Amino acid sequence: MASSADVTSKTSIAMVAGETSGDLLAGRLLSGLRPQLPDALMHGIGGTHMAQHGFISDFPMEKLSVRGLFEVLAHYREIKAIQIALRDQLLIERPAVFIGVDAPDFNLGLEAQLKSAGIPTMHFIGPSIWAWRGGRIKKIARAVSHMLVIFPFEEEIYRKAGIPATYVGHPLAQVIPMVPDQAGARVALGLPAASPVVAILPGSRMSELKYNSVPFVAAAKILLQLDATLQFVAPMAGEAQHRYFNELIEQAGLRDVPVKVIDGQSHRALAAADAVLVASGTASLEVALFKKPMVIAYKMMRASWHVLRHMGYQPWIGLPNILAQEFLVPELLQDAATPEALAEALWKQLQDGAHREYLQRRFTDMHRTLLRDTAAESARAVLELIAQTPRAS
Repeated sequence: MASSADVTSKTSIAMVAGETSGDLLAGRLLSGLRPQLPDALMHGIGGTHMAQHGFISDFPMEKLSVRGLFEVLAHYREIKAIQIALRDQLLIERPAVFIGVDAPDFNLGLEAQLKSAGIPTMHFIGPSIWAWRGGRIKKIARAVSHMLVIFPFEEEIYRKAGIPATYVGHPLAQVIPMVPDQAGARVALGLPAASPVVAILPGSRMSELKYNSVPFVAAAKILLQLDATLQFVAPMAGEAQHRYFNELIEQAGLRDVPVKVIDGQSHRALAAADAVLVASGTASLEVALFKKPMVIAYKMMRASWHVLRHMGYQPWIGLPNILAQEFLVPELLQDAATPEALAEALWKQLQDGAHREYLQRRFTDMHRTLLRDTAAESARAVLELIAQTPRAS
């Protein structure tokens, strides 16, 4: 058994985050871990939020940011080559721990190989086994030494399956203020104080932008016919996403729709908004934590949709609805996500004042449930796992 002094002298921590939301969540974990291990090498695959804590990305995170079965297949060889190269590197290096952050299709296979070689593995943010693909928990048991989970009900699910787990709260619940500063956000973004604001979040992955951007902006065009004073703001995850979004809107003949496209600042855009049109994923939970009415939508490659739509066993896909166990906000998926349907659903969210107040109360309760010192709790769990793992001399 390693002593606490041994723990602080470990030379490396390996991590993989596969997309923008995972990078943000991993950054919170590192903010608690780096002060405990100031001299450790922390590397693998990650983004800008992880880099702020001295993390070195050995491969571009964007290479893993692909969603949808057939979209992944198109990039399979490249992604697999990255996984093999990283695995071989880590088997030689033997880090104190490997932490996979979300990206289960990439990370679980890598974790299984590292764990079988005696390297302790953690997975931060459990796959949504409570929503679909429940059989995956057997694979998780083979791959993961310890789970870090972000929803309170998950801890018992994993422990019943014999997988050690720690509920660390959702990192975003600590980052996002309980009472957002809408007025300040509008000033910072240069948005009129008196005009209603709609935030458009079609996704951070290129594949999400490809399928969601045009119907989202087309819905904005319809909404302007109902209220010409509406302001639209669309935060992009990076310069590449910004350029691609503009190209898609140009090709669709929608450049005349006055959407203010900004780099980053998604939280500022959400704070400024009166309502949000958002792609399903972590972003929908961010909207809930900002206490905003929303419409959740998602489109993907048709072949992927035909496969994935049969794999769920809950009626909801949006995280706010899953946590509430009811349709708090509308969900419009694939063929149902037409510009007309999106505009109609969002208009109702803008017009129903009583429902907005109800959502604000429900989302405030949700926020309190998810609020923990995630950085400290997750760092403590990482250090304990390292201390419990015998190290080769």
